Amino acid sequence: MTVAPPVAADRETVVMVTTSYPRFPGDTIATFMEPIARGLAARGHLVHVVLPWHPRLSRGPVENGVHFHPFRYAPAARLNVFGYAGALREDVRLRRSAWAVAPLALIAGWRMARAVSRRVRATIIHGHWVVPGGVMAAAVAGPLPLVISLHGSDVYLAERHGLVRMLARAAFGRAGWVTACSNDLRERAIALGSVSDRTETLPYGVDSHRFQPIPDARLAVRARLGVGADGPMLFTAGRFVRKKGFEYLIDATALLAKRWPALVCVIGGGGDLDVELHTRAAAHGLGGRVRFVGVLPQDAVAEHLAAADVAVVPSVRDASGNVDGLPNIVLEALASGTPLVATTAGGIPAVVTDGRTGLLVPERDVEGLAGAIDRLLSSVEMRERLGGGARNEVVRLRSWEEVAERFEAAYRSARRWPAPRLTAT
Repeated sequence: MTVAPPVAADRETVVMVTTSYPRFPGDTIATFMEPIARGLAARGHLVHVVLPWHPRLSRGPVENGVHFHPFRYAPAARLNVFGYAGALREDVRLRRSAWAVAPLALIAGWRMARAVSRRVRATIIHGHWVVPGGVMAAAVAGPLPLVISLHGSDVYLAERHGLVRMLARAAFGRAGWVTACSNDLRERAIALGSVSDRTETLPYGVDSHRFQPIPDARLAVRARLGVGADGPMLFTAGRFVRKKGFEYLIDATALLAKRWPALVCVIGGGGDLDVELHTRAAAHGLGGRVRFVGVLPQDAVAEHLAAADVAVVPSVRDASGNVDGLPNIVLEALASGTPLVATTAGGIPAVVTDGRTGLLVPERDVEGLAGAIDRLLSSVEMRERLGGGARNEVVRLRSWEEVAERFEAAYRSARRWPAPRLTAT
């Protein structure tokens, strides 16, 4: 018998303003947004999501208690680059087309959020990404409590661009509460103007039902890939941008190939560095050892994790200073019970304990990365111990239900502070 989650004592009518959300079931864009919205709706809150229209958006009008309100902004189809990871090149530079449509999108998003808030009689405004979602939310909130949630690239852009920094500071000044998915993001937000005692670290959760050991996946996935059932297999996934550090995994694979002649490294994803990463693998003479399998839906990510001997997350703080808050693949690997090797970048050390739930190595340390992978491939006992311990801890501490409760607490905290005027000083 399924037990329904407890319903919050004080039901809120929440208007979430965001620029990214999974565009369709199984989409890999901003996967954390869906369980945040659904988790709050499951607890009895009325959740309305304002988001940009996109050609692949197939949501709504209501799914699992979440109401969707897309807004159109682009005068031409090719200019639909606002949100959904489309505005940034290599995740560090705004595309010219994004600068061009930003004023139109901000106005359209603000108008939609204002109309929805008035129509549904919102009691909480919740902006995701301080810029632009938090800015639009702050402009709409008026006397209502405002919560802003930070996810990574928003803080990076505010640190690098004067106008964006000014807008972020103004939004932070209006917020009653701010959440960040990692301690690193929290500290950087405070440096940008977020009030320290109103800013908390609130890591993501993970769907431990989707991501779990799948006994049949090892043979099925390996058969599709043409990989031997007993050969060592590594797996990772993410957008092909610099902060993911995939080039270091390719270099580590080249080192490991000398000791593990049957080793295969499978990389899921795509993006601006696609050609560069393929070229790097070819330059090492890796041939079929590195398999690029394209962007995978969530269920396929779960199957590949279950089929792998080791999951690898080689994240880095890139040359421009950008870093992931907390890569989704980290928690997904932990929940899958797949032994994990990751770097100490961003929020990873907050959820991975070295030697207990995974192995952590310094960023950009190719030999260290290869050595940690080699240790796991050489020891079935270590793989089972780390994988089992990781899954037990994630199931106990990192559920989306727990995250929903913490967002409820954030809403209550936001109510304790008066709503200041929105200024850009």
